[in-house]
Amino acid sequence: MPPNPSSGAIDVLLIGGRGNIGAGLRTYLPRLDAGYRITSVDLPGAVDRATAADAQRDCVDLDISAHPEELARLMQGRDLVVYLARKNPLTAMNAMSDLVFEALLLQDPVPLMVASSSVHACDGAYSVDERPWSIWAERRFADLDRPPEQVRSSIDACPTNDYGAEKAYVEQWCRRVGAAGHGAVAARWGGINARNEMSRERGYFALWCHQEDAARFVHACYATYKNGDLPRGAHYFVVSANTYNIFDLEIPRREIGYQPTHNAEVFYPPDEESKPDA
Repeated sequence: MPPNPSSGAIDVLLIGGRGNIGAGLRTYLPRLDAGYRITSVDLPGAVDRATAADAQRDCVDLDISAHPEELARLMQGRDLVVYLARKNPLTAMNAMSDLVFEALLLQDPVPLMVASSSVHACDGAYSVDERPWSIWAERRFADLDRPPEQVRSSIDACPTNDYGAEKAYVEQWCRRVGAAGHGAVAARWGGINARNEMSRERGYFALWCHQEDAARFVHACYATYKNGDLPRGAHYFVVSANTYNIFDLEIPRREIGYQPTHNAEVFYPPDEESKPDA
């Protein structure tokens, strides 16, 4: 875990903070550092997926696309903005990203931005429906001579559909903010759900991320930013410390001190014969 960045309050705005990722950040960030003070802005009527009694619940109902000036006001004085919201279709989503980042750049000083990308921004680099990852996704590890080479965080986005394209667009914005001299990171989130459970989705165990590890990632970004060491405009995969990860975590470990603690194998009984050779 990076050193504690706070000497007081850390003022955070979550854009879309009632969903699966935001609910986890509102729960686990204050457990990592009691200084976190979190406000969440969401569409009126958005379902709050936070279930923990200690989840922070300072929420603002606002359609940011209809009221970008109010979003800019809500960003004033923040230390950290986390952009989680999304909408369809792609043109509307990209327009919302434009107004979010434009509002960010109006701030003085500009707060750190952690913006949602996804592992699916890189779907062109792997497929759980094609060998060798298809064998991996079926947990037939012994059928492979060696584990496939993991996908590294340093690769450029290579989307194959509109969802991946919207995330690649967010990554472009993070690079623009970084090039302007400000702190911005694109989080290529893995599979995150409100109950931190396993999903029937093919290969989910190889890209699962516990909400606490998502919070550890954001906390690591902020701590590294405060220390003056955060690479500007970077993108990182954010998954848990899963035994059979598709994505390599060495780069975020080295560059920002990201140390996830959970492992999807807690959902599976031990089966040593199925495991690949070391």
